[in-house]
Amino acid sequence: MMIYNREMKKNMKSLLIWSIILAGIILMTLSIYPQFTQDQQTMNDLLSAYPDSFKQAFGMDRLNIGSLLGFYGMQIHFMTTLFGSIFAVMLASNMIAKEENEKTVEFLLSKPITRARVIAEKLLAVLTNIVILNVVIMLVCIVGFQFADEDVPLKTFGLLIIGTLLMHITFAAIALLLSAIMKKARTITSVSLGLVLISYFLSVVSGITDGLEFLTYFSLFKYIDPADIISNESLNSLYVGIMLIVIVLSIWGTFSYYRKKDIAV
Repeated sequence: MMIYNREMKKNMKSLLIWSIILAGIILMTLSIYPQFTQDQQTMNDLLSAYPDSFKQAFGMDRLNIGSLLGFYGMQIHFMTTLFGSIFAVMLASNMIAKEENEKTVEFLLSKPITRARVIAEKLLAVLTNIVILNVVIMLVCIVGFQFADEDVPLKTFGLLIIGTLLMHITFAAIALLLSAIMKKARTITSVSLGLVLISYFLSVVSGITDGLEFLTYFSLFKYIDPADIISNESLNSLYVGIMLIVIVLSIWGTFSYYRKKDIAV
């Protein structure tokens, strides 16, 4: 597990920074929830002033911001999904290509290990970092919920966390595949971040315009829409299946391509 340990140590600082930032944002946001509930009528009047298309795009028409879980879905869920996805792709996009860019691939492959093991340990490091980040998100949210004198349905909250974790892994798997195929780390990171931002943009556009609802299938953010999960108290099995297929194909493609890749040393 030499490669795994090296990657964990190398990315520890980045994981810590992202965890602290997200934890701070979550706690700060949840701390103002009691003020929202104290002046519910004013909040309802404020929300009613938004255009219907805007409310549809962000699920405001289906989420009750007066409930703690609705507040979480509207104010926090998009931050944990978006920022967590950015962290995931930045982490995964550099995992493989950096060895060639930093000229360390010759030393790495001179060791008595196979290319498949190199990928396996790097993949495990990516998954470990993502899981840790999501555990931090979950624990901080549970702590933040104590600001409110209100119980949260743990099953539904758990589904939101599982959906977020699954989406982070999906983006990471795609970025890892790009890292194996492409050579320049900066280009890989730019493309991976572009995919995240485009996916988020498509989720907003598909919610605003009825005629563009088909774009839902091209946006992972819509796959774990908090309004759908909270109202149905379940994850959409079709969307979960698509994400699992993308993860499996991306990981399979990474192993297959890297084992045959002509690596410049």
